Amino acid sequence: MFKKSVIGVSVSPENGLEVAQIDYSSGTVLKYGRKSVDYSIVKRELADLDLFKETLSDLLDEMDIPKKGTEIVLNMPAVAFKVTDYPASMDDLQVESAIEEDLFENPYLKNYEPCYGYARTAHTLQFNKYAYTAVQKSTIIELIMSIREWGYKVHAVDTSINSMFNALVYLNRVNTEPDANWLLLTVDSGCCRLLSVQGDHYIDSFEEKISIGEVLSDAENYATVISAIEPVLRNLPSKYLCVVSKTNVISAEVLSNKLSYSAPIVYQEANSYLKEPLFTRFADGIDEEYKKAISLDVIGAAIYPYVQDTPTADMNLYNKTLGEIYWMEQPPTLGKLVLSNPFLIFIGTIVAAIIIALVILAFGSFMLKSNQLENDIAQKEQEIATIDRYLEKHKDISTDPFDEGDEIRKGLTHNKNVYSYYTIVGTEIPKKLWLTHLKLGDKTTIEGQADNIESIYAFFRSIKDYDTKSDISLQKLGLATASPRLTSEEDIDANSILTSLDADFYEFRISNDKFVEKTDDEDLDDVGKKSKKSKKSKKSKKSSSGVPELEIINQ
Repeated sequence: MFKKSVIGVSVSPENGLEVAQIDYSSGTVLKYGRKSVDYSIVKRELADLDLFKETLSDLLDEMDIPKKGTEIVLNMPAVAFKVTDYPASMDDLQVESAIEEDLFENPYLKNYEPCYGYARTAHTLQFNKYAYTAVQKSTIIELIMSIREWGYKVHAVDTSINSMFNALVYLNRVNTEPDANWLLLTVDSGCCRLLSVQGDHYIDSFEEKISIGEVLSDAENYATVISAIEPVLRNLPSKYLCVVSKTNVISAEVLSNKLSYSAPIVYQEANSYLKEPLFTRFADGIDEEYKKAISLDVIGAAIYPYVQDTPTADMNLYNKTLGEIYWMEQPPTLGKLVLSNPFLIFIGTIVAAIIIALVILAFGSFMLKSNQLENDIAQKEQEIATIDRYLEKHKDISTDPFDEGDEIRKGLTHNKNVYSYYTIVGTEIPKKLWLTHLKLGDKTTIEGQADNIESIYAFFRSIKDYDTKSDISLQKLGLATASPRLTSEEDIDANSILTSLDADFYEFRISNDKFVEKTDDEDLDDVGKKSKKSKKSKKSKKSSSGVPELEIINQ
């Protein structure tokens, strides 16, 4: 799971200095070593810090721990550990200020500035529950600086309570299902600590100082522990109680048999009373005497990177409370995510993949848009070419502004005679006169018939009165000419029918087109003799009735 090598380094009053490397997935102890160091239970600090650093450096060299690619998780005895409630309205800065005020009252930290880690373990509408742990800041800074000088990197700094807890979970000695409400009792040389736990979240903590030792009898030692813890147990119901003894003075098995509690009691020896090693798998080269000596504290430190999803991980002391020594080499964070190099590579890969996908998508969209634009341009060019051809074809057409009024006036002027003749024809036709032919334009020709000559003269006068200067004249006036006998349906027309009746009526032509008159004369030459004879007789008849100017008009 982790490419880098993680080494757990632990300090405890009972076991001194321990160094271990454990394969998490197989449960195999790959490396283990230990040396004696002095730790003051009274002051809760290393008796000689310089000697401890020298001892640790020698042990790492003896175990051939490679400097390159190795990260160290340092476990220290908890100088302070507490679970307390703060109002839900408090933000992180306010919670940190409250924790610092509490630590200032701690007798072991009065002369030292603390470094601390905390985690929210439960919450209600009114309160948030926080667990925090602390040690002397100066001690941690010196140890981190030395470890870096030796060529190693520091992964985390934890305290004995969290390390022991994580080891019990890893070894399946406790049930941490979410609905499991249980108690953890730990006994060491200086105190008894009782933790109320819900799943893997600390809910409450109680600590009682005790005075036990080899100078006292077993009965006195056990009585001291029982008298300190049973009053608290009576008020803390749970599903089970787990007893862990880290001191060689008290056996967890014996103590669990002496305690009175309403729920089942299980135990775990973490001292010389341990009968079987905590692990069954060890790499070659590990001394037999060490197999039973490996402690819960160093196990918890060695597997620390694999428990990052638990509240204990948030209590890492390698944090901003250390100041510059933390920030100078700490990778950036995003919320609670630590942007380590592998994480940055992973995020970079995802970001690069997203960018590439977006580029491909944008390029595809660009190509589609480009093709659409090319099609639009081609269509517009075709439309422009069509317009150019139209303009070339009609280049002689005036581009002056079009005035409808001017155009109407021009039309009226040009066609004045036409409009006027249409008006006369429509309004000035006398009764018993009808038209058979009408041609209007540059030359005007009006032909028709009437049953009396007076109607023809009246109609002609109306036309002449309109324009006295007009050259229009009455070119033809006379009795209607009988048409030849109709020989087929093709010869039938209105004029033929009227004239064929040989009725007593007149026909006329009013025109200013001499060509029409000439054509008619030619046509008259082709008329049969019988028609001419009939025409002459009818003309003579009309002449006798008082129309002597007819001959003059026909000339």
